[in-house]
Order: sequence, then structure tokens, then C-alpha cells
Amino acid sequence: MSSSATIAIPADSTAAENKGKPANVAPAPAVPPAAAKKVTTKGGWKKGIAVFDFLLRLLAVAAALAATTTMGTTDQTLPFFTQFFQFRASYDDLPALTFFVIANAIVSGYLVLSLPFSIITIVRPHTVGPRLLLLVFDTVMVALSSAAASSAAAIVYLAHTGNSKANWIAICQQFNDFCQRISGAVVASFVTAIVFMLLVVMSALALRKP
Repeated sequence: MSSSATIAIPADSTAAENKGKPANVAPAPAVPPAAAKKVTTKGGWKKGIAVFDFLLRLLAVAAALAATTTMGTTDQTLPFFTQFFQFRASYDDLPALTFFVIANAIVSGYLVLSLPFSIITIVRPHTVGPRLLLLVFDTVMVALSSAAASSAAAIVYLAHTGNSKANWIAICQQFNDFCQRISGAVVASFVTAIVFMLLVVMSALALRKP
């Protein structure tokens, strides 16, 4: 008669071995290094565009304000005058220059109001709403600033060269300070228009899907 021995393993020892091990928990999927680098790079260049956008807006604010204040304070009176006439040149004598001052004042106000939205795009480079809003209004400001600068440039050209066929004399020979100031204002306005063009292109790039 043979006898067989049965070895019993206590349940407590098995439970002790499995103690602390999570049951039926799937391991977290590892993010490939290439994919993580791609996400970081994409966010980086959009944030770089947003920072450059903010700096360009500061430059445009300075240029637009310089154009507005320079043109708006331009006034020259010649030292000689007659009993009935006083030779004086002012920006508000010409509708084109008056429009220039009003347009650049509007552009300056818009640029100041757009700075908080530009900061939002720096903090959240992937946001679409503020960037799209800036793109729309920047496009409108391109047209306004270009129209103001172009109309004033035509007046400045006539002031410097005149037009013999229309019997318009070149007043810059007498009103030299007046012509220098309005010429500088027109240059500043063209700088503002060019900056707006760059802002529109940058906003379009930032909204482009990768």
C-alpha cells in the first residue's frame, strides 16, 4: 500500500506575493520621442510668430502716432505778409491731409486695442478666435493706412514739384519746414502700412494647419 503526500500552499502566501500589484491595469502607452518633439516644435514656432506679432504692433503704434502728431501739428506762417493776405500753410487747408490725420488716428487707436489680443496669442499660441479677429481687422487697416498714405503722398509730391499745366506752384520753396514735416509723416504712415501687411501674412501662417 503506497501513500502519497499532498503539499498544501497556504492562500495567505499567494495573497502576500500579489499584495501591492495592481490587478488588470494596462500599462500606459509610451509617447514616441519623435511625436513629442513634433508637438513641442509646432507650438514653439507659433509662439514665436505671436511674439514677433506683438513687437511689430508696438512698432506700428509708434509709427502711426508719429504720423498723426506730426501731420496734426504742422503749421507754418511766413514772416512777410500784406495788409490783406497772410501766407500760411496748415494741414487742415487740404482735405487729403485732414483725412490722413483722421485715418492714422483710427489706426493708432486700433493698434493699442489690439495689443491685449496679441498677448493672448502669445499665452495660447494654438488659439484661433483672437488670431482670426486680428487677421480681419488688420486687413481693413492695411486698406485704410495705405489710402491715407497714398493720398497724402500725392499732395506732398505736388508741394515739392508743382504742376505747370495746372498752374500749381511748388510751395516747398517757401514753406520748407511745412514740407519737411508732412513728408516725414507720410513716410511714417507708409511704414505702418507695411507693418500691417507683414501682420496679415503672419496671421495667415499661424492659422495654417500643420
